[in-house]
Amino acid sequence: MAVRQDIHNSEIPVLCRACEARHRGVCGALTPEQLVELSRHTTKRKVEAGAVLVSDSDTIDSYANVLAGVVKLTKTLPDGRQQIVGLQFAPDFIGRPFKRESSITAEAATAVRVCAFPKTSLDRMISQAPELGHRLHLQALNELDEARDWMLTLGRKTASERVASFLHLIARHGDPEAESDGEISFDLPLTRADIADFLGLTIETVSRQLTKLRKDGLIAVENNRHVTVFDVGKLERRANI
Repeated sequence: MAVRQDIHNSEIPVLCRACEARHRGVCGALTPEQLVELSRHTTKRKVEAGAVLVSDSDTIDSYANVLAGVVKLTKTLPDGRQQIVGLQFAPDFIGRPFKRESSITAEAATAVRVCAFPKTSLDRMISQAPELGHRLHLQALNELDEARDWMLTLGRKTASERVASFLHLIARHGDPEAESDGEISFDLPLTRADIADFLGLTIETVSRQLTKLRKDGLIAVENNRHVTVFDVGKLERRANI
C-alpha cells in the first residue's frame, strides 16, 4: 500500500493526517491552515447501526464526513411510507449546504464513524475557499449521476441485474481499488427487507436471486450476511454495467 505523501506533514492536524475524507473527500480541497481551523471545531464519533444522524425536516446545524460504515438515506411520504433513496460510504459528505432544513433522513445502516463539524464553520470556509465550493459542487453532480444510473437500474433492469448491481455497488465502495477480475468479501450493510426496498423487489425475489448467483458460482454467502464475490468482472457483466 502506498504511503500517504503528507501523513507525517507536521502542518496537517493529527486528526486529519490518515483520514480518507482528507484525501478523497471534500476536506482534500482545504489548505493545512484551513484544516487546522476546521479541526478546532471537529468531533469524531461512532454511531451505532440504526441510529439516526439527521431526520427529515431537522434544522441543519452540522455536517459530517463518513469515515467508515454505510449510511442509508430515506424519504418519507405523509402517510408514513418510506423509501430508501440512496447509500453513502466513506468518504461521502452528509449534509446540504445552503439549506436550512434537511429533506432526507440519514440513518446508520451499519456501525458508522463520522467526522462532524458545525455548519457555520464550513459555510464560512466555503466563502473563503473556492476550491471547497468546487469540490462540494462536484460531489453533488456525482450524486446526481449516480441517481440517474439507479433510475435506469430500477426502471429497466431485470431482478437478476438489480441484485447483481447492488452487490457490485457494495463491492466497489468497500474496496475501490479491487481488481476487475479479483475476489472481494464484505458484509451486507442492509437487511433482506431493506435490499428489497432499495431495489423495488420482494424479499423472496431478492433471496431467490442471491441463491441463483451462489449456484452459478459468482458469490458465496455465509451466515446470510457475509458475501464473497469471486470475480468482480463477472458480477459486473451479470449486472449489465
